[in-house]
Amino acid sequence: NLKNMPKPTVNLSEVDGNIFAILGVCTKALKKEGQINEVKELTEKVFASSSYHEALSICLEYVEQQ
Repeated sequence: NLKNMPKPTVNLSEVDGNIFAILGVCTKALKKEGQINEVKELTEKVFASSSYHEALSICLEYVEQQ
């Protein structure tokens, strides 16, 4: 359950604003914490989103921004 999982911390300030670059940083951080199911879930939600802002918002549900 996402609410019970600790959110990995990422630094998005140095990431290209491209949503795929942001998604890559987020999924890498989740993988590092062993949250493999969350990687799949996050990726599916981002690809199903309808805008950049929605996709970014979804990413920030899974990680803490530094």
